[in-house]
Amino acid sequence: MNPLVDFEQRLQRQLGAVVLGLQPVIRALAIAVVARGHVLLQGAPGLGKTLLSKTLANSLRGVFKRVQGTSDLMPADITGVHAYDGEKRQFVFRPGPVFADVLLVDEINRAGPKTQSALLEAMEERQVTVDRQNYPLPKNFLVVATQNPREFEGTFPLPESQLDRFMLRVDLGYPSREDELAILARYGNTDAHVRPDDQEQPPLDLVAVRQAVEQVHVSPELSGYLIDIAAASRSHSHVGLGLSTRGVLALLRAARIEAGMRGADFVTPDDVKQVAPWVIPHRLMLAPEALLEGATEQAVTQQLLDRTPIPR
Repeated sequence: MNPLVDFEQRLQRQLGAVVLGLQPVIRALAIAVVARGHVLLQGAPGLGKTLLSKTLANSLRGVFKRVQGTSDLMPADITGVHAYDGEKRQFVFRPGPVFADVLLVDEINRAGPKTQSALLEAMEERQVTVDRQNYPLPKNFLVVATQNPREFEGTFPLPESQLDRFMLRVDLGYPSREDELAILARYGNTDAHVRPDDQEQPPLDLVAVRQAVEQVHVSPELSGYLIDIAAASRSHSHVGLGLSTRGVLALLRAARIEAGMRGADFVTPDDVKQVAPWVIPHRLMLAPEALLEGATEQAVTQQLLDRTPIPR
């Protein structure tokens, strides 16, 4: 079986056994893991974002750490500090929670700008610098951050530079009636979360999965299609800041993995349209007049896809 197809199916089974009704979200997480991208989960509290992140780390056999965003959270609370060791009679580095395979930053927009900026180097360079010393992070380091878009008091909106470093933003809605009934039946009579027994399963081979992505062909016409979408975002009347080059690369990588996960060996415009709602909206900075007119990032993204000619 195609390693990409097998990886996505196994992740759907393992995560879907714990968090019900989130198949598209799990698909997005699978893309992010393969692409070594970071994910911003946006939704109301109580929809399973923390449980989803913990289960993802468990499925990947990785270390999970959690940071709660608060106004008094300091950069050292994330990266770590040098502390004096009385026995060794010297300062030693005490790693912070950022040294994990999956780092959950809960309510990231409640942390101040200084603390948010501490994540920039970790997300982009996969290392942290403390007291002029560089410390590499785990090779599969992944940030899963959450925020509630409807809560504004005591929050600090993420700057464009940080939003651009999240490969995907996934909006979580409320579950359907059938899924919520299944959740009540599963968890209604116990305080403990049910976790699948992943230890009997062979570990997921991310090296083979990532090598399989390289076999998915991207035609010059499709690359031009991505550039046309980016150009359209930069000239759209409702957009003050359009898609960056980093955003175009994220769109290409996500579409390539999406194509591989459906078993194809080449990328089509439909693959681009499938992943665009995760990749583009959070990177668009709408003009003030567009906000007054009620425009949304999602609606503008759909307009870009509708108006950009599809290559033959």
